[in-house]
Amino acid sequence: MIHGITPTSFLDWDGQIVTVLYTSRCNFKCPFCHNWGFMENPDEYPEKDWQKIKEYLEEHDDFLDGVCITGGEPTLESGLEDLLKDIKNMGMKVKLDTNGTRPDILKDLVEKGLVDYIAMDFKMPLDERYSSAAGIQPDIEKLKSSIEFLRDSDIAHEFRITVVPTIHTKEDIVDIAKYLGKDEYLVLQQFNPANPWDPELKKVKPFTHEEIMDIASACEEHVGKLKIRGLKELTESY
Repeated sequence: MIHGITPTSFLDWDGQIVTVLYTSRCNFKCPFCHNWGFMENPDEYPEKDWQKIKEYLEEHDDFLDGVCITGGEPTLESGLEDLLKDIKNMGMKVKLDTNGTRPDILKDLVEKGLVDYIAMDFKMPLDERYSSAAGIQPDIEKLKSSIEFLRDSDIAHEFRITVVPTIHTKEDIVDIAKYLGKDEYLVLQQFNPANPWDPELKKVKPFTHEEIMDIASACEEHVGKLKIRGLKELTESY
């Protein structure tokens, strides 16, 4: 179920040094996805040997804080629970990235103590706009269920939005912030046009520094905490 690995990352979990493991299956087709190769060309990404990965984690547990499981959509993988058990048995923390379409799986993993942190992607406001960012129109009630579970549980979490010109407007992002409310942590991620699923998006320039800061400023009053990721690196290139 693991088809990609970043051995060491300082960016995927605030304040933590992690190994990132990528699963390949996904039920979304986000046009700006940069991991689309796992879904489109699975033969080019053979499954990784878990035992070798485990050996790497054990050899480097002196500086690694944990593991980030991302995708694709990890909750689609039947072996996810066993994988998380293995990681937790090694004494490592687990961050799980999800699109929120499988709330029952999220709840089960959290209740079993297999996850320490969850990052849920919030693609668009929870209405007909969602399909323009997700590539499909998902079951909105399941997304709401995942959001409400994270809000009501004690699990540490964040909601994140990859902000894409031609897909998102300032109003879209502010609507999401208003929905989340004062107790939530919202992360705005700068769009990277280097390798999106939709090749037309390669022609799209990311929001400028000023535009992102304007969006962030409009969102700040509605959420408890806000952070911008990927801003400096990309805006300096355009």
